[in-house]
Amino acid sequence: MKMSDRSECKDMSNEEKSESKELIKIEKLTPNSREVNTIVKVISKSEVRNVTGRDYTVRRVADALVGDETGCLYLTLWDENIDKINEEATLRITNGYVNLFRGNMRLNIGRYGSFELLDESPITEVNTENNLSDKRYEQERRYQSYQRPRYGGSRYGERRGYQRRRRY
Repeated sequence: MKMSDRSECKDMSNEEKSESKELIKIEKLTPNSREVNTIVKVISKSEVRNVTGRDYTVRRVADALVGDETGCLYLTLWDENIDKINEEATLRITNGYVNLFRGNMRLNIGRYGSFELLDESPITEVNTENNLSDKRYEQERRYQSYQRPRYGGSRYGERRGYQRRRRY
């Protein structure tokens, strides 16, 4: 590979990154949305709750209702991010993602995402009629493929290593 070919590849990857920075409107989000870049306005913020994680650490969590002129949904805030965000603030979220919590859509900033507070808000009015977090979605069950069925064998209660009895 020549040096000129490498620089072309580098340019192409930069173009792809700039395309992913495109801002998306709230109404276009789906339960599987990833790399979400959007500008939202905070409508309200819930009370802070303490939850215990898998590693038994106590963490603080709160939900903020955020939206734009096309719709709104809940943004999940963890620990120090709760105190950084107030009602009526405007946020630019970069590399966020959407997941389902108890069947409802939630916008998350996550480990690889970030947000910044904007001084001037391009959003004048938020459409609270189209709340995406109010819609219920069927949540896929997450079974681990390597687990065997519980309580016995593979089919009709047979045990492994034994053949079915034949009747003559």
